[in-house]
Amino acid sequence: MAIARPVRALGLAAIVMWCFFIWNIFTPSAPIKKPEPFNGNMYERDPNLDPTGEPEGLLVRVSEDYAPGIKASARINATLLALVRNEELEDMLSSMKDLERTWNHKFNYPWTFFNDVPFTEEFKEKTQAVTKAECRYELIPKEHWEMPSWINKDLYEESIKVLAANDVQYADKLSYHQMCRWNSGMFYKHPALKDIQYYWRVEPKVHFFCDVDYDVFRYMQDSNKTYGFTINLYDSPATVPTLWPETLKFIAEHPEYIHENNAMDWLTDKTRRPEHNRKAGGYSTCHFWSNFEIADLRFWRSKAYEDYFNHLDRAGGFFYERWGDAPVHSVALGLFEDSSRIHWFRDIGYQHIPFFNCPNSKKCKGCVTGKLTDGESFLYKEDCRPNWFKYVGMG
Repeated sequence: MAIARPVRALGLAAIVMWCFFIWNIFTPSAPIKKPEPFNGNMYERDPNLDPTGEPEGLLVRVSEDYAPGIKASARINATLLALVRNEELEDMLSSMKDLERTWNHKFNYPWTFFNDVPFTEEFKEKTQAVTKAECRYELIPKEHWEMPSWINKDLYEESIKVLAANDVQYADKLSYHQMCRWNSGMFYKHPALKDIQYYWRVEPKVHFFCDVDYDVFRYMQDSNKTYGFTINLYDSPATVPTLWPETLKFIAEHPEYIHENNAMDWLTDKTRRPEHNRKAGGYSTCHFWSNFEIADLRFWRSKAYEDYFNHLDRAGGFFYERWGDAPVHSVALGLFEDSSRIHWFRDIGYQHIPFFNCPNSKKCKGCVTGKLTDGESFLYKEDCRPNWFKYVGMG
């Protein structure tokens, strides 16, 4: 008796499914994908996973000599420094509360706020209310903020179009270019900082996670440190295509400024991100993320840095490109300073979206130990700390 065609089709389908089932059982399974490694390299381990203590050396602790308002205090000539707009008040208060809670309520260093327009009374009242330390409110002189006279405005407008076509962030915001220039080479010229030697830069909407129980400014002074950072990243080559070529012109004219213990290898490495090096004319694009920096103003006031900044300023890259203060500061430090005087503050927990510095310490709360970012995994490629550790160390 003949079998109906639908029944034959069902039988054939059953045989195919049975064969597929047997094949799945006896075929070796594919390996499970491993989690994203530190900076894309399975042989590297984020040092923030290791237990973190305070830095070595003389550490000055809190005492009654740090009480607010006293004249003969233990505080040295230093300030917390913020460039901030009136409309960023709430984000600034958030940053202040974090840093006051974790550090400054013990040492009461003054806050110095800068703006290109006058601060409102609301800004002054609310910022002063979250600290017992003195708050100072400063207006940036127009000659420090405005586009300099030698910038060709037509060329600037055309350059902006090119930057925008290359997806350069904030390319069309004149105020962003002005901010980068001011942070690079103008801020330390403000009269309010005339008698200040050290500063700790604090931006709106950042976070601090770890209790710090020593005077950070005294640590910088007593340990002979020039600059302190927490996060070390690659920059976008599209923002700085001629920064390094201009730098090479400058050091060809001034080889005497190059420090014998420089960090040139960190600045020019091309093994980890060769495309960055190629697109940036030989610069790795590695830089200290300067939204956090603790530094000695004498370096920016030095003849080497002043000459370098003036060379860059005349070249016009703060406006024709989008040179940031982070790469400008970093290149100068990497060339003109003893690299042993640059310090990684691994014990200071910090976040500026989307990156973290989160130590393994009982003094820290609110961040995940060793986690560089809470963004997409590809952001781990932006970490340039391994290069700094390789060429300079973790001091």
